[in-house]
Amino acid sequence: MRTQVAIVGSGPSGLLLSQILAKHGVESVIVENRSKDYVLARIRAGVIEHGAVDVLTQYGVADRLHREGMRHDGVYLQWPGERHRIDFVESCGHSVWVYGQTEITKDMIEIREADGQQIFWDVSDTAIHDADTDHPRVTFVDADGSQQSIEADYVAGCDGFHGVSRQTIPESVRTVRERVYPYAWLGILAEVAPSTDELIYALHPDGFAMHSMRSDHVSRLYLQVHPDEVIESWSDDRIWTALSTRMAIDGWELRSGPTLEKSITPMRSFVSAPMRWGRLFLAGDASHIVPPTGAKGLNLAIADVKRLGTALVSKINDGSDALLDRYSDDALERVWLSTHFSWWMTSMLHMPPDTDPDREFLLQMQMTQLKYVTTSTAAMTGLAENYTGSVLPYP
Repeated sequence: MRTQVAIVGSGPSGLLLSQILAKHGVESVIVENRSKDYVLARIRAGVIEHGAVDVLTQYGVADRLHREGMRHDGVYLQWPGERHRIDFVESCGHSVWVYGQTEITKDMIEIREADGQQIFWDVSDTAIHDADTDHPRVTFVDADGSQQSIEADYVAGCDGFHGVSRQTIPESVRTVRERVYPYAWLGILAEVAPSTDELIYALHPDGFAMHSMRSDHVSRLYLQVHPDEVIESWSDDRIWTALSTRMAIDGWELRSGPTLEKSITPMRSFVSAPMRWGRLFLAGDASHIVPPTGAKGLNLAIADVKRLGTALVSKINDGSDALLDRYSDDALERVWLSTHFSWWMTSMLHMPPDTDPDREFLLQMQMTQLKYVTTSTAAMTGLAENYTGSVLPYP
């Protein structure tokens, strides 16, 4: 088969890219190695920057977000005995929205399928060929076991960290910068009304804890755990006890409820450059991973595909190479800025391991940083600008 852009991966980045292209009359085909049911059930991020909301709104996939999403104008930073609010609107004039990535995916799949988007679900043996030529191809085995081949003008790798797209770029071309953190997040989705109006980030001697939410009746909560922990060791009672202990503050009580989902996620910072090789372009987790503390993963993916979609449309419809030629460098500027903020938030809020020889020094740095960022107008503004994505405009 033949198309203008072959998209590998049907997560939010691949789906949004197809939506952007379609709005400008550019054809695409999406290939996904997971089933549709699996993609619709994945639990992922839920904090959306104001610029990302603007992009989703511009391309007609944010109607339900505006109806059901929750606008947040700040966050709470906490350590034992103290909780302080960072006011985003007062600090930088912008807000964020809380709306689950799963819901964004549902919305976009419904819209793309209604528009006739061709999506191959549950494929296997996906491979990208001749990406460094003018005639790239994507081959795969479809759900019925038939061999398929897509000839395209361009290939967009939106298939995440474990996908084939990044691996298609020769190692001699790729530069990888990575930090693996000495802790992980245990996350739960619970059927209970949130105990807070805005997100709480809490530093505690037992480890970091976070209170987020997905709706008026579903909460999302996290605990810092050792990366070798297994979920079977954490009963619901143990989780709720740890959450209550780490987020305890006078005059406030954590509500508990039935756990709908729980998992442990390792934490890393990872950037692979360049984000282009020939006619193959990477977007989202295919090129970069950030720890979830800064809420940047989904937002970076949206920024990537907005930039990439605009560049592809400019080339295909107008014949201009300028935006495509700058895509990798321009995208990586935002990637590194978000990587820094995510590293900074993570370092400030997570307890260093007992085995770290610099532990006492790091603990003092954490407390100094927390006190500074909650009392200095300039520091509050810096956090607010980065958290809301206001430091750099969306492409």
